[in-house]
Amino acid sequence: MQVAQDSPGLIGGDASNGTLSDTHGIGLLPTGGTIGDLDGMSFGPPPITTNGLKLEGSGGHQKPAKPKQKRNKPTLSCLECVERKTKCDRGRPCLACVKRQSECQYTVVANLIATADRKGSTSNKARCVAKPNKVRKNSTSSSATITSPTTDNGWATIENRAHRKSMSSNGSSPYLLSNVPYARSSPSNVFGVGSQHPFSNYWTCQGGLPEVISVMPSKDQADILIEKYFESVDPVYPFMHRRTFYADYERFWALAPEERNNTDASFMALQYAMYALGTQFMQFPSYEERSQTAEFYCSAANQALRVYSYLNRTSMRAIQAMLLMAYFLMNDNHASDAYAWAGIHLRQAYAMRLHRDPDVVVPDASVLEKQQRRKLWQAVFHHDTFLTVLLKLPPTATHSDVPVESLADEHELSMDGLDTCLGTHSRVENLMSISVIAPQACEPLAPPLPHHIVGPDTMKSDVAFMRSMWHLGNLVQENFSSPSSLSLPLANSPRHKDNLIATFKRLYKSFPSHLTNLDYNALQQQKSLHPRAARQNLFLSSNYFHCMMLLQSTDNEAGGVEPNIKGALEAAHEAIWSFFKLWGLFESEAGVWWVFQHRAFEEALLIAHLLSQPLPVDGNGEVLYDPVYDRAKEDVARMLEIMDRNFRYGGSLEMHRTRKEVLQQAFEAIVI
Repeated sequence: MQVAQDSPGLIGGDASNGTLSDTHGIGLLPTGGTIGDLDGMSFGPPPITTNGLKLEGSGGHQKPAKPKQKRNKPTLSCLECVERKTKCDRGRPCLACVKRQSECQYTVVANLIATADRKGSTSNKARCVAKPNKVRKNSTSSSATITSPTTDNGWATIENRAHRKSMSSNGSSPYLLSNVPYARSSPSNVFGVGSQHPFSNYWTCQGGLPEVISVMPSKDQADILIEKYFESVDPVYPFMHRRTFYADYERFWALAPEERNNTDASFMALQYAMYALGTQFMQFPSYEERSQTAEFYCSAANQALRVYSYLNRTSMRAIQAMLLMAYFLMNDNHASDAYAWAGIHLRQAYAMRLHRDPDVVVPDASVLEKQQRRKLWQAVFHHDTFLTVLLKLPPTATHSDVPVESLADEHELSMDGLDTCLGTHSRVENLMSISVIAPQACEPLAPPLPHHIVGPDTMKSDVAFMRSMWHLGNLVQENFSSPSSLSLPLANSPRHKDNLIATFKRLYKSFPSHLTNLDYNALQQQKSLHPRAARQNLFLSSNYFHCMMLLQSTDNEAGGVEPNIKGALEAAHEAIWSFFKLWGLFESEAGVWWVFQHRAFEEALLIAHLLSQPLPVDGNGEVLYDPVYDRAKEDVARMLEIMDRNFRYGGSLEMHRTRKEVLQQAFEAIVI
């Protein structure tokens, strides 16, 4: 019996792992210790001592003991720490080498002893990779310390937010402001405003899939929402094959009402997810009405996935639905739920072997299916990488052998596989699976209508855009997501920083020209002729220049790396103007995309903080004026103007108010 719940638990169990770590490298000898544990230890009662001298013998014939010769202890610290004479925690790698990003090597003897200790121990000790920040002392009192008040979940309150202390990208994210209204001593969301569960429960226990299908919109309404999805969402996340989707879609609506109850539940989840996103981009009399309608469709998508039993089975349709629901949750200001939800569909993508080269794992598949597997993995990878950049959390889509260039034009334009349906179930390695024993029968695709297909030029443009974002994501994941999640510097030395900047610039020059055109007038013409390409241009530009802004502004005092203020302001200008251009060309869409809005807010806030610092001076103490400062200040003022004119530009009232207050305070602190 299918049981409906108010909160379908996405994450279960205790968040703590219950493992104790010895941060000082001193541990108790476990039962069955190794030779390394027993070396140098003696058993029996302790010897009698007098005035610090150990005496041997008994009675009155006690003699001072001979001083014990010290044994030649092996070097257990890593070679880098020994050479630098720094403390080593003897991890593999050690914490010091992780922070230095240097090679961590040990002697052969040290490795043997460490191996013996691990084999003889009954429980391995967990080692903390990133140490917590030290508590700062109060400048007015040398004895008192100031501690940051935290909620029960460990997150600092608004009075001690990181954005008020430092703009360094090496620490925790200074932009996670959405939980400000809920900074109480109680569990709260860490990234998204709202205490309610994102999937409201409208469903009964025995309703099953027929109950979900019974609340479908009419065919005319569904057509409008699907068309809006392909107009606004599909251009920037083009992972769905339009013709095969429409073939299944039209086949579903051609069924008799009682026959629709036998439809695959994952396909119903995909439809509802597309309805939810399409609704977000529709014009409604009020924001509340649009939000409630979209949330209802997303709840139906979640219920369809529960009927499908998405935790123990998966398919390409199910992963597509979950990926779209993650974007919906972000736009609905539930970024924390989206991050947790993304963990499920990413694991399911791994389970389907989407991270593997399809020529290796499914060599007999059609060209169409292989191409769809590559596109879906790219979409999962893209979502994981660029969301973790904003949230300063570890990336998860890190293991893949799918070549970026295998997403080729000739595969996209191939007719292999278009004679039958793509199929909804995954190819599995379990030979006893029901999908292997009784495979689903595929029906020939019906003749397409004009809006069911896209032209060859659009296909090639989409592939070029996906490859560009894929290449950028590989650089970002390695050089931004991973270091930021561990509070490590982005650059170890000035030369390292220069090399990274040069690498990003070379990559950007390799992108197609229609994706790198920054002229607003040219984009206006592109919008009238190829609006799909115009949207792709803005999303790529926003992501690239946002990363360049972070890289130019990064500093590392220990490595001698200083922020490039002018370079950071120039990159931030292009990044935030991507949002201004989106607002000018597609205003209704700019008010929906949470990820675009949040990047623009980060960029405006960083500009304001950079301009609040003392300006550089020459040898005579005169301020070195540069026109880029005035232009940057105008960018922040323009962002505040958009917030003032459009009170709900970001959807959530609380999120909008918080962003506006923080940015206004930073703007007032600008010194020019």
